[in-house]
Amino acid sequence: MNINPRCMTAEEAVMLIENGDHVYIQGSTSTPEVLCRALAERGNELKDVTLYSAFAVCKGEAPYCKKEYLDAFNVESFFVSNGVRRWIQEGNGSTIPRFLGEVPALMRDGTCRVDVALLNCSMPNEEGFVSFGVSADLATAAVECADRVIAQINPHMPFSYGDPLIHIDKLSAAVMVDEPLVEVPTAIPTEDEIKIGNFIAELIPDGATFQIGVGGIPNAVIRALQDHKHLGLHTEAMTDGVLPLLEKGIIDNSLKKVMPGKSVASLALGSKRLYDYMDGNPDIIFKDVAWTNNPYIIAQNPKVVSINSCLEIDLTGQVCADSIGEKIFSGIGGQHDFVYGSQLSDGGISFLAMLSKTAKGVNKIKPVLTEGAGVVTTRFQTNYIVTEYGAVDLRGKDLAQRAKLLISIASPEFREELEQAAITRFGHSFTRLKD
Repeated sequence: MNINPRCMTAEEAVMLIENGDHVYIQGSTSTPEVLCRALAERGNELKDVTLYSAFAVCKGEAPYCKKEYLDAFNVESFFVSNGVRRWIQEGNGSTIPRFLGEVPALMRDGTCRVDVALLNCSMPNEEGFVSFGVSADLATAAVECADRVIAQINPHMPFSYGDPLIHIDKLSAAVMVDEPLVEVPTAIPTEDEIKIGNFIAELIPDGATFQIGVGGIPNAVIRALQDHKHLGLHTEAMTDGVLPLLEKGIIDNSLKKVMPGKSVASLALGSKRLYDYMDGNPDIIFKDVAWTNNPYIIAQNPKVVSINSCLEIDLTGQVCADSIGEKIFSGIGGQHDFVYGSQLSDGGISFLAMLSKTAKGVNKIKPVLTEGAGVVTTRFQTNYIVTEYGAVDLRGKDLAQRAKLLISIASPEFREELEQAAITRFGHSFTRLKD
């Protein structure tokens, strides 16, 4: 099917990429894998090509992450995902720390130059527009800034409304592919995650507009919201978990102030069921992450609730969510943006949730963060912290009070040593607190 005069093979399309170019590769579950494989095949002839990636779930390790291509491709990530994680942890690539909502500004002001954008797009509509479907996030800014846009045209990509649209005539090259998107299985919450979900849901008021992350705990929260009314959705990532709430009308977006009546997201991660639900649905709007994650836009909605996960927390309320010690595991994503936005919102609440210990039994509530761990949410911003042992509100609490509250939701076998650490650190201000 020749949909464009510039329709060609992937091998021909990537010939448009030149030495020294800066190339953005679309993320979410829409990584243009055919183009990436073709680009990697040019690894022996290209030099100093910078590849930008972000939040993505890839089918496997990126094909350009090979030692023989070290001089060809400089891998830079705004969010370390599975396709590049090993490569970056081994020191062969790196990551650029930035709130995800602020990354588009790096592209737009030229700090992170974008010459080429690689996309995975839908079939064109009657007006000739294709949609980059499940991933508006950084792709919107990348397309705006790039002087060459190369797209896979893929019947499996849903057509979403909002920012992720480009006319077929604006493409520098179009490659026809027939490749299903990556599907992210719905995480089934464990018994302890269900407890966390129930603690959070009890504190969410009717009429709240919420942002929610990905995984077992967020899905446990969603399951516990079945009796709520008039919820709104303004989030970074849309997942399968919200579908029952949308289908039952629990999410009706009727009380939102920003885009009332519409569910708003920046990217999607889910199954074919989610992608089919999105396809051509005018009630779902995908926006540039600089807009969805802008705290001042978020805050215009009343009763904003942000729900995110973390890896560990110290007794003062400092939260690590992107690294395991010195090893970068993921990225900051939108956690900060929504924590701040919810706190600016009238009646807003933020939750940071985690199981109290790792699968190997390591305590996640610590006297101090693991050496090298990054602080994603500062002690100045933490609101509710939730484990399977309860939910505690750190807002307005002094350091000793915070320690007391956090110890109360730690796994019981660690509480005595945490109390000793708190006595050593906080002295009388801690010991004076009564149970």
